[in-house]
Amino acid sequence: MKTQDFDFYLPDELIAQFPAPKRSDSRLLHLDSVHNYWNDALFADLPQYLRAGDVMVFNDTQVIKARLFGKKNSGGKVEVMIERLLDDRHVLAAIRASHAPKPDSQLLLADAIPVTVVSREREFYTLRFDREESVAKLLEQYGQLPLPPYIARQVTATDESRYQTVYAKHCGAVAAPTAGLHFDTAMLDRLKTQGVEIAYVTLHVGAGTFQPVRADDIADHVMHSETYHIPQATVDAIAHAKATGRRILAVGTTSLRALEACAASHRGELVAGFGDTRIFITPGFRFQVVERLLTNFHLPRSTLLMLVSAFAGMDNIRQVYRHAVQQHYRFFSYGDAMLIEKKP
Repeated sequence: MKTQDFDFYLPDELIAQFPAPKRSDSRLLHLDSVHNYWNDALFADLPQYLRAGDVMVFNDTQVIKARLFGKKNSGGKVEVMIERLLDDRHVLAAIRASHAPKPDSQLLLADAIPVTVVSREREFYTLRFDREESVAKLLEQYGQLPLPPYIARQVTATDESRYQTVYAKHCGAVAAPTAGLHFDTAMLDRLKTQGVEIAYVTLHVGAGTFQPVRADDIADHVMHSETYHIPQATVDAIAHAKATGRRILAVGTTSLRALEACAASHRGELVAGFGDTRIFITPGFRFQVVERLLTNFHLPRSTLLMLVSAFAGMDNIRQVYRHAVQQHYRFFSYGDAMLIEKKP
């Protein structure tokens, strides 16, 4: 299967540069891949697509201030983008500099944080933060919010809250689980009152989620690694729902990847605990947990577009994305939402 099979024309003006005035103000496109039809709706209509006892699984990761600026000992400027927190002092990061720093060299970030370059593997460096405070605390104090590369503007005070879900809990992501950005507390309360069960997983989204697939053949693409955690309460909620004929809705591709990666590594069984995954979901993948997916509209030629094509069927996604462009839906992180029923 070729990467060009997942390309489509997207006018620049449809790439959302700012969030909607309110979280739940976005539009919702509902795609029923079972019966091959779709309809235009509003995100505020979401509860009408759910029944009491259905389980919605949210990703409660919290976006860290992962971008830092500084200099090398030589004086050359560097930009550091954290990819992953390894422990309280070490991170995996991408570095932008005129000349790549060498192992054992020193950086000074934000004029306050001495950093040692420990090693390099491909495009990522392992860095050690040489201060007593934890990396998480230092990033909160000195880092900048890492907006996606397709948002062509400076970070604002609004982004500090809006590029974070209202239920974010566990620090570690460098990109938001964007399907969750549509939910405010009023919507969550409305769903709970309706009898919908809310469950959580944690998958720390890496910057690799924005990387285009550069290989001509998608089989040659190497996925970035992400860590996830599935609580026992979530495993129990999903097991009970499936036993009683209720449906599982993943809020976002990150929630879906955590659930399906866990099931794939345990012979179809969902098991509580921590894991590491490079799961690459493409057409032909056999989904074992998730039956419905709430997601945003994704980049051309991206792994996420391949994932939704696997979930809904390539022809369905091609037609619906063409419709979304014609109807001026807003795309990507701050854009509109899509509710997909899995293709049989």
